[in-house]
Amino acid sequence: MKFKNENASVYYPQEESLAQVTDMCIAAHQDDIEIMAYSPIADCYDSDSRYFCGVVVTDGASSPRSGEYANFTDEQMKQVRIEEQQTAARLGKYRAVIQLGYPSAAVKDANNLDPVDEIYQLLMQVRPKYLYTHNIADKHETHVAVALRVIQAVKKMPKECRPEKFIALEVWRGLDWLCDTDKCCLDTSAYPKLAKELLQVHRSQVVGGKRYDNAAIGRRYANATFFASHSTDSCDSLSFGMDLMPMIQNDISPKEYIAQFINRFVNEVNTTLERLS
Repeated sequence: MKFKNENASVYYPQEESLAQVTDMCIAAHQDDIEIMAYSPIADCYDSDSRYFCGVVVTDGASSPRSGEYANFTDEQMKQVRIEEQQTAARLGKYRAVIQLGYPSAAVKDANNLDPVDEIYQLLMQVRPKYLYTHNIADKHETHVAVALRVIQAVKKMPKECRPEKFIALEVWRGLDWLCDTDKCCLDTSAYPKLAKELLQVHRSQVVGGKRYDNAAIGRRYANATFFASHSTDSCDSLSFGMDLMPMIQNDISPKEYIAQFINRFVNEVNTTLERLS
């Protein structure tokens, strides 16, 4: 596949092939994959039938920095973050990690169709069975923009080529607010040491002012404990997702689709208040 950006790259930790990839996560930034898609990473880790591929859309230039990284230029940060993501791919036994190298502004520009076209070509080449991206109710604009570009690309795919599952995951805004019947529950209990190490690989972020390692692991534990109020925990660690396939199958706009979840949440809260008042 020919990339649109000169700084784009493909890194294969082991075999130089995308042929067996079953699980693909398309994320905005380096480290987003390890924060939101740990469940499929763990599912693929020692599997003989499932293989994980991570895709990072942006170049990592605009990340916050402090401490030893405080005086790094954008170009230096780009290289550091690329290398960190490649280290995560080796540690997590990914089949590949693909970094497309777009500036955030290019991805957020709805009139720029290059990211959509490139994601579409990648999806058509790999044909993942399970696809993951950002939550469309996330509060980080670049995350939402990437999710929208992925949705556009999936809608372009012939129906027979689309993934079986297409799930939006949590990073900057959690999905614990969803009604329980709307939650996709992804067990993140396996390989707890690996879960921590994959986050700590992104040293420029963890040491540079954002303890994503503690926050992401803590959210997963909290999700597992607070999920069911009247039963014991079914797992130690849990991530929540939102099923995007009905939106694709029924050709619903993202704005209309997320409104359905929000309205169901409002109705659930109001029903409880009315019953108990």
